[in-house]
Parts: sequence; structure tokens; C-alpha cells
Amino acid sequence: MSFICCSYESTSSSGTTWTVVTPITFTYTVTQTKNLLDPSNDTLLLGHIRDTQQLEAIRSSTRPLKRFIVMDEVVYNLYGSQVTDYLEARHVLYRVLPLPTTEENKSMEMALKILEEVHQFGIDRRTEPIIAIGGGVCLDIVGLAASLYRRRTPYIRVPTTLLSYIDASVGAKTGVNFANCKNKLGTYIAPVAAFLDRSFIQTIPRRHISNGLAEMLKMALMKHRGLFELLETQGQFLLDSKFQSGMVLEDDRIDPASVSTRVAIETMLEELAPNLWEDDLDRLVDFGHLISPELEMKVLPALLHGEAVNIDMAYMVYVACEMGLLTEQEKFRIVCCMLGLELPVWHQDCTFALVQKSLCDRLQHSGGLVRMPLPTGLGRAEIFNDTDEGTLFRAYEKWCDELSTGSLR
Repeated sequence: MSFICCSYESTSSSGTTWTVVTPITFTYTVTQTKNLLDPSNDTLLLGHIRDTQQLEAIRSSTRPLKRFIVMDEVVYNLYGSQVTDYLEARHVLYRVLPLPTTEENKSMEMALKILEEVHQFGIDRRTEPIIAIGGGVCLDIVGLAASLYRRRTPYIRVPTTLLSYIDASVGAKTGVNFANCKNKLGTYIAPVAAFLDRSFIQTIPRRHISNGLAEMLKMALMKHRGLFELLETQGQFLLDSKFQSGMVLEDDRIDPASVSTRVAIETMLEELAPNLWEDDLDRLVDFGHLISPELEMKVLPALLHGEAVNIDMAYMVYVACEMGLLTEQEKFRIVCCMLGLELPVWHQDCTFALVQKSLCDRLQHSGGLVRMPLPTGLGRAEIFNDTDEGTLFRAYEKWCDELSTGSLR
């Protein structure tokens, strides 16, 4: 595929203007793999290289590979020895930096700490990608640090939670919190690759499995009725098995863990790939993300990201029902599915004043429109800009009345 870069010159009484039109393209891979830390598997070191000649040259070279790796410190305690054993077995020159990459520490100071260590270690900005191994916060911080170092250094994402497996690992956004606002500082720079190994998920707590299921449910409600029905019927099993199962459904072919993660990633990429830089602000993936950032930061660290997103989604389901977009039966099914996935559906700190403030802030960074994604059925959705405050308040009252006890009345 070829692209043409153009510049146009125009002259007026105020001077000469050159308008530059240059397409920006970015290619990256998302690879589901097994046994990522097995020394016989070279995916972690070479899986990002698409040029076969370059790949062969590296494999035949006697020069050792060099890698800088950032790991969430909890993940390091679980897998650090496996990572170092892998690197030593492959004769890699390496530096592993464990850090407390929590939402409370998601700051520019953390990104700068990474950059100081990278600078001291020394890497080739073209051929030695930084590797991030951890949850979404780790992947976001490392991505931002890499995007700043020498204006853009390649990096690789290795998600270790369900949430980051289907969400943070597959997109292009990086970021840190700033001024008590979630991801206020950030860039759009995709990784050169994301390597997904479901076996990492088996060591995370059950609550964090639920946390990831919220983002999976988001994509199901927006785009895929089949995924919703799978979560509805197999959600408890996915929680119990921590996505490690080899169970099959009635047709003896479909593993719930495999199909749910695959469909969630496919639907996420369908939405993200044509709009990586968010030039189009009408985004279905924003469902559950209109109110949740304000709520999450307000109660930090009481709610995990997916939990805050689910509370937002639960309220928006009531808004959709109040607008006649969903039936009462569909609303009931969705909320029952959320509860079955062990997700919160209401929170006392999600006041109507917080709803109003969140939607007002939304107008400021969404081009003057609220751009509210709402389900119009199970697995279907549209963007709305005309939801009046009366509808929002009636939905809020019903939401509180029915779900403040944690179950439908």
C-alpha cells in the first residue's frame, strides 16, 4: 500500500501558508500464545518482528539481545524468577524493574522513574523494545514512558490480568493520572506487539476476574449478543475456572474461556482499529466510561476500574430503559448477568450531582456533545446526544430504588 504526502501553498495578504497532509500509519500485532515464559518459545523476544530477513539475521547473530523489562511488583513476586530464568536461558542482557504500579501511583513521577532507569541501562531506540508485564496500570505507564523516550521507543505489552488482556493491551492509549483526574496525561502510541497468555490470569484474585468481566460485558452489550448470552450462562464457570478451563459446550467444540476472550478482543479491535487516535469522538467503547472516571477517582482505591465501569453501565441501562430503548425484561437480564459476574451495580457515592458533573465534563472534551453510548437491545447500541435531565433523574431514582440493596426488588 502506498501513501502520498502533500503540501499545499497559499498566499494571502497576511502571508504565505503551507498546509501539510501526511497520513500516519501504524502496524502492530496482538498475539494469543501459550507458555510465553518457556525458553523454547521466542515470542517474547522476537514475536514483534514481521520482517523475515530481519528475523533470520537476529537468529543467526552471535550478538546477545538486550531488553529492559518493567514488571508490576506483585506480578514480579509471582513470575519474576520465571522471567529471569527465561532471559538467562536465552542469553539476554537484561534489566528487570519491579514497580508498585497501582492506580494511586499512576503518575508522571512513576513514568520518569522508568525513564531514568532506561537511560542508565541504555537501549537501541529502534531494535530493543521496552517490555511491560503487568496489569493495565503498568501497561499504561510504560507505554507513556516509551512514547516520550527519544520521542518514541517501541514497547511490548504483556497483560497479566483479565482486564488488561482484553482492554489495555489491544489499543493505542497510554497515560497517567494528573490533577486528581484519571489518565489526564497521555499519548496515542500503540505497542509494536501485545502478547496474550491466559495462564497469567490463574494467579489473580477472583475479584480481579470479575473486574475484567466488566469490560468484556461492555463489548457484549454494545456489539455482540452471543457474547452476552455466553457470559449470562457461563459467567460463574469462567469465574470458578479463572479462564483456565478446557470445558466445552454442547457442540463439543467451544471452550467458554477461549471464545469469550477471542470475541471480546475482536469486537474491541473492530471499534479501536479504525479510530486509534480518536479522531471520531462517537465511540461505543466509551459505554461505562462517562461517569466511572469521576467515581473511581473519588473513592480510590475502594473500587477497581471494571467495578466502577459496571456501576456506570448499570445506571446507563436504566437510562436506556427509561428512554424506551430496552424492555424491562432486557434490563432485568442485564442486571442479573452483572450480579452473576459478581460485579457491583450501585454505589452510594455515585450521586446525581456526580452524574451531572461527569456529563458536564464530558461536554468539554467531546466537542460540545455528550456522545452517550446506550444499548438499544442485547448486543446493539447507538450514540445519543439528546438525553434530557428529567429522563436522567427518573432513571437515577429507579436505579437507586431497585439496586441500592445490591439486588433487584
